[in-house]
Amino acid sequence: MTAQAPDTATRNAEFKQRFAAVLADIQQTGGQDGESMALIGSLAAELSANLQQPNWSSAKSVMSRQTYNDLLKIFEQRGNEHHSAGRDRHAYAIQALAMSLVASTMRADPQLAQGEKMLDAVIDRSVAVFQTQALKSRH
Repeated sequence: MTAQAPDTATRNAEFKQRFAAVLADIQQTGGQDGESMALIGSLAAELSANLQQPNWSSAKSVMSRQTYNDLLKIFEQRGNEHHSAGRDRHAYAIQALAMSLVASTMRADPQLAQGEKMLDAVIDRSVAVFQTQALKSRH
C-alpha cells in the first residue's frame, strides 16, 4: 500500500494553520525585528518594481498565473537555500511573501482573506519604509 497525497481540504487546512502562525508571529514579533522587516521590504519592493507597481499588493493584483507559479518555485528554492545556510531572517522574509501569494488564491475563505489583507498591509508598510530609506541614502 502506498501513501496517498493529502487531499485539497487537508492541504488547505494545513496552510491555514501555517498562515495563522506566520501572521501571528509577524504581528507580535516581526515588527520588532527591523532586519527581517527590511528584508521583507527590500524583496517585496524589488518584485513590485519588476512588475512596475508601487507596492506588493498592487504587484500581486497584476501578476499573471505564470509569474505566480514561477515566483512560488523561486521562493521555495531560495527559502530552502537560506534556511539550510542558517540565514533564518532571509528565509522568514521569503516565507512571508510566499504565504501572502498563496493566500491570494484562497480568498473564498473569509479568515484567509482577512489575514491576507493584514499581512499585505505589513508588507506594504515594509516596502514604503524601505523605499523611504533608499531615497534618503541617495541624497
